[in-house]
Amino acid sequence: MASQETSQKKKVPFFASLQTKYAMSYLAIFVVVLILLNTYPVTASQELLFTSKRDSLKSQAAVMASALMELETLSSDQVVRVMNMLDDMGLDRILVTDPAGLILYDSLKDDWGGKTPPTETETEKPEYRYALYQEVVTALRGSDVFYSRYSDKVFTSTAACPIVYRGMVIGAIYIQELDQAQGALLLNLQKNLRNISLVVAAVTLVMSMVFSKMLTARIAALLRAIRIVGEGEYGHRLQIVGRDELAQLAEEFNQLTDRLQTTEEVRRRFVSDASHELKTPLASIRLLADSILQNEQMDEETVKDFVCDIGDEAERLTRITEHLLALTRLDSLPAGKTEPVDVAAVIRRAVNMVTPVADAAGVTIQEELRSGCMVRCTQDDLYQVCFNLIENAVKYNFAGGRVYVSAYWDGDQVLIEVADTGVGIPEEDLPKVFNRFYRVDKARSRAAGGTGLGLSIVRDTVRRHGGWVIARPRNPEGSIFTVGFPRCREEEGES
Repeated sequence: MASQETSQKKKVPFFASLQTKYAMSYLAIFVVVLILLNTYPVTASQELLFTSKRDSLKSQAAVMASALMELETLSSDQVVRVMNMLDDMGLDRILVTDPAGLILYDSLKDDWGGKTPPTETETEKPEYRYALYQEVVTALRGSDVFYSRYSDKVFTSTAACPIVYRGMVIGAIYIQELDQAQGALLLNLQKNLRNISLVVAAVTLVMSMVFSKMLTARIAALLRAIRIVGEGEYGHRLQIVGRDELAQLAEEFNQLTDRLQTTEEVRRRFVSDASHELKTPLASIRLLADSILQNEQMDEETVKDFVCDIGDEAERLTRITEHLLALTRLDSLPAGKTEPVDVAAVIRRAVNMVTPVADAAGVTIQEELRSGCMVRCTQDDLYQVCFNLIENAVKYNFAGGRVYVSAYWDGDQVLIEVADTGVGIPEEDLPKVFNRFYRVDKARSRAAGGTGLGLSIVRDTVRRHGGWVIARPRNPEGSIFTVGFPRCREEEGES
């Protein structure tokens, strides 16, 4: 039930998913493109047709005005006679007016019954008509006029120009053209663009869904992999496809899971080793305590020996616990406040503390400390590094052996070397000596009171302060441990 509720909570809403967002973004881009495709060509075609018709109508009006300006005054008979001599040029209507706007000629068949207006003798009362058009009024004021519009599938274009005789406006010409052919052509263009847009929109919709799914499929695979690894399956890996940013992200994920898997293996091994190391002294303590309780006739001397053994195991258990706490502190807590520290002074302090143990084991410690070896560290951390290395060199040495401790600087590095004439370390074990709970000779290590954590503490402490540590065999016998720290060049740290 809990797993089902978790999966329902993690389900992404449709409109919040990346696939939908990518698809909608693609569609939004194509909608803008389609709007431009359906508007710009039509608008450009209309402007082109308007320009063509303006030039054509103005030219035709100018020709008619040139023919009529030869007349000193305009009368109906003269205008009709001149206009009958001209071709109608495919125009739908032609009007000629006098300076007052009175229509002298109209190409449309109206009440006159033809292009020749009736005389006053043919009607009892003459009929006067005026051209009340804005274009005519403007033309009578001496300006050329053109107007065009597209409506109801028809281009309606009008033009007007004044008739000028010796600098005086003696009339005006008004012409009109209704172009259904060009209107039908523009309508077909709109329909074709609309059909193309529908096809492109359908293809775009399908392609956007396909592309967005292809893109989000890899993201979904990464999300599934993260959930799988989050559940503890650190061996899961992503298949790297392509060479884009998602491929790099998948590669980084695989490297991260490699590190997680390695860390988990180290953690499990550490827990197992720690449990084993803690179990051994605890089992010894319990066995010794049970022996004392079950044997009521045990003599006092034997009881004292058993109690001493219990104390030794408890002390060993305390050392293991302290080392584990030290490693935990190194893993979790930040480094303390550092300061320039004199390496030689810290080494002398560590040697003084180890000297009683060395005297008891018959081991001689020799020092060779150069002045001016200053490092930025903490007193306690540097002391722990030096103490552990010197103590190990004494513990794993032979009676009559020697330990050589030196400190010197080389360029920007301060080097600390601890060499011994002891049992040495096999070549194949050198890379492992800094691992936690790793011991070359477990029996000798337990006899010497070792926990297998001292060198791990040394390595982690040195790295904590930007240094390094290595181990190598010493010729002809023994081992050499070398620690390097960045040299401190501050005035208070110089000799």
